[in-house]
Amino acid sequence: MSSMDGSISQGTAWVGVCALEEIPRQGSRVVATASHGEVAVFRALDDAVFALEDRCPHKGGRLSQGIVHGHAVTCPLHNWVIDLESGEAAAPDVGCAKRIPVRVEGGRVLMALRG
Repeated sequence: MSSMDGSISQGTAWVGVCALEEIPRQGSRVVATASHGEVAVFRALDDAVFALEDRCPHKGGRLSQGIVHGHAVTCPLHNWVIDLESGEAAAPDVGCAKRIPVRVEGGRVLMALRG
């Protein structure tokens, strides 16, 4: 069960951030990082895990406080729908939340952080 395993550059470390069970299905958890700031880690109903910078590209709303549905989250401020796999806003809205590579190994959620 992994998701968002994008290209990882040299100097990047995979860091354990929590157990998968600590993120509610169709919910999120916020992780504070030195390299990416606050990151929202989402768990879909099918246990897929995604991580995005915790800021909507529209007005900076906290995506972690949005509603998770399928592999998307709806921003709580102005209802923009953000695709969790790409970070892209659904049309007609235009914008992109920064994605952070994340994966699950042995029931632990790991995030790629720059070293």
